[in-house]
Amino acid sequence: MAKPLRFRKSNEHWTEGRVRSELLGPLDANLGATMSRPWYKQPDGYDARRFEMDNGDLALFAWTDGTGYWMGNTETPSTLWRTEKYTFQEVPEPLSAWAERELLAQLHEESPWLADYPTISRFFLPVLLSKDGRHTTREFLRDHAAGFPDADPDAGLSYYEEFLATGAFDERYEMASKLGTSERLNVGRMRSTMSEFTVAKLLFEAGYDVTPEIEVTTGHSIDFRADANGEGLLVEVTRPQPPSERAASSPTKSIRETAETKVSGQLESHEGGVTLFVDCSSFADDHWATLMDRRPEVRHRPAVVFRAWPDGSVEGYTKGSVPLDLPDGIDTE
Repeated sequence: MAKPLRFRKSNEHWTEGRVRSELLGPLDANLGATMSRPWYKQPDGYDARRFEMDNGDLALFAWTDGTGYWMGNTETPSTLWRTEKYTFQEVPEPLSAWAERELLAQLHEESPWLADYPTISRFFLPVLLSKDGRHTTREFLRDHAAGFPDADPDAGLSYYEEFLATGAFDERYEMASKLGTSERLNVGRMRSTMSEFTVAKLLFEAGYDVTPEIEVTTGHSIDFRADANGEGLLVEVTRPQPPSERAASSPTKSIRETAETKVSGQLESHEGGVTLFVDCSSFADDHWATLMDRRPEVRHRPAVVFRAWPDGSVEGYTKGSVPLDLPDGIDTE
């Protein structure tokens, strides 16, 4: 499976003739391709070209003395196979800014509705224009309201657009990549990914700096560290599928079985010190009402069981002594 977009860096000498013979030639032979000048001014000190394939694929190549940078959602010409890969933040800023501008313009030409969400477009660009995931990620955001069941797509997208515009995540690639680049739409998995963004939003609005993917001594990674006043607190997130979409016959079984997967894995190995957030935003109103009435355990403490809505409201309950500030609407034990 292809990965999210990254640059390939070639440490060789390039000329337009070589670009034409070793990049355009193979692409045209295999896919049908044209090479043109880029849509926007190439970065200072670089020559740049744009490649458009008959199947809708796109690639960019920019070169300067002794260095060439390739990025695309198409097959990689063989002359670049053994090159190292770099994210947008790992290449020179003028090059990164130019490529991002080219790609965002392409994205908004293909999916004009995304232009209304510039921060989402930019943040998730590595997957929204990826080779294998460009169709499924856009379908999930538009047709599944970015993970909010039965919500208006604009409401769901605006929820995350507002959050991401805060700049809460310094480095987007790691979090954006979690949405995935699969050719098959997996709504449950993608909803689980967006739950991490939801929890990060709740923590950020409570005054915490949020750092994703914290490696711990057990060899596992915990979803977040929430930092405030010199103290860092670990947070793990899980999202049960609603009972209607799984074998569990009740909402209580659903949250317990899903939490058990986390507890018997990295949380058990870590032996405490992690707050588990259980996102029930996929649950129907009656199932959620049952949970709020019974407030069942989830086999881990401390835990926050909650449901969020795209209007910004949140409701839930806790189990154990949660060491984090929580939004209004979540009842503490």
